[in-house]
Amino acid sequence: MYIYDDKIKLHASLDMPKNGAEKCPLCIIIHGFTGYSTERHIVAVQEAMNEIGIATLRVDMYGHGKSDGKFRDHTLHKWISNAMAVFDYVKTLDFVTEVYLCGHSQGGLLSMLVAPMEKETVKILIPMSPAIIIPRGSRMGNQLGIVFDPDNIPEEIHTDEWTLGGNYIRVAQTIDVDRAIEAFKGKTLIIHGDEDEVVPYEDSVDAAGKYADCELVTIPGDNHGYESHLDLVCDAIKEYLIRNAKGLK
Repeated sequence: MYIYDDKIKLHASLDMPKNGAEKCPLCIIIHGFTGYSTERHIVAVQEAMNEIGIATLRVDMYGHGKSDGKFRDHTLHKWISNAMAVFDYVKTLDFVTEVYLCGHSQGGLLSMLVAPMEKETVKILIPMSPAIIIPRGSRMGNQLGIVFDPDNIPEEIHTDEWTLGGNYIRVAQTIDVDRAIEAFKGKTLIIHGDEDEVVPYEDSVDAAGKYADCELVTIPGDNHGYESHLDLVCDAIKEYLIRNAKGLK
């Protein structure tokens, strides 16, 4: 299926609970930078939620997966707009009793930014290894290991695998993560591997201490994509949701 953000088509997959509930909570799940909605860890989280009675909506963001847009041209502002369109769609679904928001890496950062914008709707927020470093790195002139002058942003930065336009950096420099954290008072679960090689585990420790109602689950000995202990990630999510979600049967 597709959800439209103006004229941009966003590929999405709606998966219902295993128990076939007619009314249930729904969690929006968002992948990370260079990711897509059918990645191993995204599908594992989706299946874990479906198992305990929660519907899920996995979405490919602008320039990723099967959605419209070029990867080079994506920015966090475009992803925020995408996410707001997804929320507009979810609000039309009459079977949904509560809405939760989960994201991994850049999707985890996005979830932190969008949750306060939809604070009346988002009852539970689950950032997974959130890439809080993106705004800070953009302001410091080091993004994903690529060094540049933050006051004279190049037209593009690139590796052997991908190319990003300079607007990605310009937008990221404006993002205020602390302000977003302060503005969200709902229940929050942060999950992070303590051997993450991509984004610092310490950022999640710091963020957990700033949220009004937050639990931090550390996945010992695991990396950014949870290649060693994805089962612990899913168990932590299920345990937290069973304790905190409403409308589960």
